[in-house]
Amino acid sequence: MSTQIHHRACNLCEAICGLEIETQGNTVVSIRGDKNDPLSKGYLCPKAFALKDIYEDPDRLRAPMKRVGETWQKISWEQAFAEIGEKFKAVRSQYGNDALGIYHGNPSVHNVGTILNAGTLVRALKTKNAFSATSADQLPHHFVGWLMLGHPFLLPVPDILRTQYMLILGGNPLASNGSMMTAPNVSEHLDNIKKRGGKVVVIDPRKSETAARASEHIFVKPGTDIFFLLGIIHTLFAENLVNLGKLKTFTEGIEALKNVVQNYSPEFVAPITGIEVETIVRIAREFASAESAVCYGRMGVSVQKFGGVCQWLVWAINILTGNFDSVGGAMFTTPAFDILASAKPKNIFKRWHSRVRGLPEFMGELPVSVMAEEMLTEGEVKIRAFITNCGNPVLSTPNGTQLEQGLENLDVMVSIDIYLNETSRHAHYILPPVTGLQVSHYDINFHALSMYNTAKYSPITFEKSDDERYDWEIIQTLAHVISGDETPLKLQKPEITIDYMLKSGPHKLSLQQLIDTPGGIDLGFLQPQLPERIIHTDKKIQLAPEILVNDMTRVATEAQRLRANTPTSDAFTLIGRRSLRSNNSWMHNSEKLMKGKNRCTALMNESDAAALGLKNNEIVRVQSRVGAVEIPIEITNDMLRGVISIPHGFGHTRANTNWKIAQNHAGVSANDLTDETIIDELTGNAAFSNVLVRIEKMN
Repeated sequence: MSTQIHHRACNLCEAICGLEIETQGNTVVSIRGDKNDPLSKGYLCPKAFALKDIYEDPDRLRAPMKRVGETWQKISWEQAFAEIGEKFKAVRSQYGNDALGIYHGNPSVHNVGTILNAGTLVRALKTKNAFSATSADQLPHHFVGWLMLGHPFLLPVPDILRTQYMLILGGNPLASNGSMMTAPNVSEHLDNIKKRGGKVVVIDPRKSETAARASEHIFVKPGTDIFFLLGIIHTLFAENLVNLGKLKTFTEGIEALKNVVQNYSPEFVAPITGIEVETIVRIAREFASAESAVCYGRMGVSVQKFGGVCQWLVWAINILTGNFDSVGGAMFTTPAFDILASAKPKNIFKRWHSRVRGLPEFMGELPVSVMAEEMLTEGEVKIRAFITNCGNPVLSTPNGTQLEQGLENLDVMVSIDIYLNETSRHAHYILPPVTGLQVSHYDINFHALSMYNTAKYSPITFEKSDDERYDWEIIQTLAHVISGDETPLKLQKPEITIDYMLKSGPHKLSLQQLIDTPGGIDLGFLQPQLPERIIHTDKKIQLAPEILVNDMTRVATEAQRLRANTPTSDAFTLIGRRSLRSNNSWMHNSEKLMKGKNRCTALMNESDAAALGLKNNEIVRVQSRVGAVEIPIEITNDMLRGVISIPHGFGHTRANTNWKIAQNHAGVSANDLTDETIIDELTGNAAFSNVLVRIEKMN
């Protein structure tokens, strides 16, 4: 039997690396990097091989499953949709629209069929109880984009290919392949910055893989990034280093921002952050004097009590130094599929609030931190019917144990998922779509967040069987039966939308052009686009939005508390981490990726371990307000004292799942420790990096 070569982009993380997949019949012979891909240029990370593992995995669900007592039964698609439709309509009829709820997980943005149809499902539910992984990850980015430029998806990307100075806070792009910065082969790009005489500086409580590759790593106390950023901006103003360049004519709020930072001198913030005065001043000077520079704040900056104002000040540093919308700075993509083509200013904040805690909506969603309480707290409009779409929130949202209780409390639950996992095991119905190599793909989000403009379409590698369903087929049908629409359903393929958006986009491409260019189309370097790209009607950058300025009252209170309080000697701050070999819990059923040493350990500083009388690999009990886990420690001086790091996405010890790795690499869930009550009060984002824990030696 002859072999075939298929070209596609890997959709298992944000890097969208180009692949050449050799197949023979229905078997994957090899997967290698596509050297002709204009973005990844042959680079490949270990995750790509999971595409083969997922496709061949005997544990992957391929037919609808119905939970009957403690057992699961295969049923037909027709039966599944009919029963789900009737049960959801019954709940709505008795309790109203807001008794329904939905959660969209991280994988939903990595599948074009899912992302194009997710809104259809929310509209069919007609509920205010919509949630997603956004508020456990990047919500502050979107919040700031909306306030400063007029749209939550108008987000700058570090021009890593041309910058001379990169300041990274709370990010580990070597492990994430970018994150809000689609950047395959980050290690080479960081090395190139240094080779051309530039500098990479990482601010992080852990000397991460990225920090080890950088020119300089500086420890910062978790949750205090806001004060480091304030100290940098204070120095820019105090030493007359502010130079907006072309931005000056369309930027408002410079004096207001100057007033915001006036009390936050390096001398004031140094004892809070643990970073010396001289270091703060030096970095401000280096950044301002560099030929080009970019400040990049990622997840570690977002998941703290001041995530919103942190991301605001990251943007502000780039703007004040003229490194915003300029070569080598923070720039904007020109995506072939442009979701902002007809965007207009509108209010997307505080249109409603959560029932129990009164937290505000943003972009049509409530924070995931309130999801469980909306299921557990009695009342006529508590959530009683729920859908999880491509997600495992028991392992990925705060206080996963509480969420499990909420899921068990539901009248009906549906999971769109390919595995029986820690979340879907609570469902009454699991609807598994085909995925990976069996679906076509165009990466809408990550082309729009890429360090370099390209366009690439991935045709189907292997056809599905007649008994299987695409994600878009499942979602469109589910929306139809829940809505109660009596008209016949007409399914629409994603390719129709892709082709239309490409033709109407800035490059006037077509789907056929992408099909005819399997390696992808090179659309060139990022280009300056402001003020034209700004969505605000006045076409001006709002440097000091009132909502953000007002939140500085909370910051001031926290500053006084931190300066006055002596840290508790036996309390540790918990931070997360990520491995290049996984993406949340997605790929933990791949034996190729999970083999080797146990990566679910608690990293701890050598001096902290000695003080507690602990040895390497010793099991410790880690306890927070919400729960406790037992985990081996890994002693290293790559950790700041008083801080421990546990990776997210593990914890495959719950019963009734079908992970093959549960026996050898199950690990523990960091979200059995994280606290749903600790959030960024401004945006509602989970504040994972502000959780305190105690560590006990096991007898």
